[in-house]
Amino acid sequence: MGDADITLRHLARRRPGDLVRAFVPEGHCTEVLGWIDSQVTTIERRVDKALRLRIDGEPRVLHIEFCFALRDDVPDRIFEYLGFLFTALRLDAPGEPVPPIESVVVVLSGRRRRLPATGQRSTAWPGRPFSGAHFRIDAVYQHTIGELRARGSVLWLVFAPLARNATAAALREVVAEIHAGAATSAERAELYTALLVMAAIDPWGHNLMKELVDMVEDKEEGLLRRTPIIGELIIEAERRGEQRGEQRGEQRGEQRGERRGEQRGEEKAIAELLGRLFARRIGRRPTAEEERSIIERARAIGPGEVEDALLDLESEALVRWLAEPVRSS
Repeated sequence: MGDADITLRHLARRRPGDLVRAFVPEGHCTEVLGWIDSQVTTIERRVDKALRLRIDGEPRVLHIEFCFALRDDVPDRIFEYLGFLFTALRLDAPGEPVPPIESVVVVLSGRRRRLPATGQRSTAWPGRPFSGAHFRIDAVYQHTIGELRARGSVLWLVFAPLARNATAAALREVVAEIHAGAATSAERAELYTALLVMAAIDPWGHNLMKELVDMVEDKEEGLLRRTPIIGELIIEAERRGEQRGEQRGEQRGEQRGERRGEQRGEEKAIAELLGRLFARRIGRRPTAEEERSIIERARAIGPGEVEDALLDLESEALVRWLAEPVRSS
């Protein structure tokens, strides 16, 4: 999912308690123990989308997957991931029972008709009892802003542009709530980044990006254009606005040029965001060679996997990893 996946996973790491609260029934004592970090998992198959919990004193694991849409391959991916996760948990604590695991797929866009509350991947023979995996579906784009607000955290307010009842007036209130609810200016910038990334998805065709940019700029003058990933989104929104006023009869060569420009813009935004993570871990900006390696790896294995490495590898190991030849997955 590119920008959306990186942005949401980064926010989830910062606010795991707010993420969990939406999926644990009220009235239960819940303790977040941390993201799972297994020594047996490779860079390509990381298990850090799962949280260790203690609910009413009992160990539990919550696996969260952000999906742009509920495509046909999502059940396969969930089943495959659960296999790696179960194996990692078992090998990390030999002889101990593996805690119960709950998987939740947070869906950002898709059909207008209500998605089911659960999904499944069956591996059983036809006519035989079910064998496989069930998972919960949280179609966040089908919620109202009120329902997102009821989850009790500014983390969930960043999904407000996806809401089926999103309006300019409602988003102005959301921007004010984020401004008041963020703990620091850096966190506020991250929340606004996620808000704008969600607005770019626009599953209902609200077309509120420009108005939302103006709202945030009213609160934080100059913040957005100083944030690389959002600066790219603003340019893209302005470009799309110009395109709507143009006639449809564009030549194919021009369309290919635009697609190449969009790809370069997206890669630049990803490189900037991942470059900032690199700088935070290493204490300096990446060199030109390291930046090129980041982009190539994002193309080959996905931006989320590169983010995993930037967050989890020690500084020397990270530098060595970027210097190695890129292997496609």
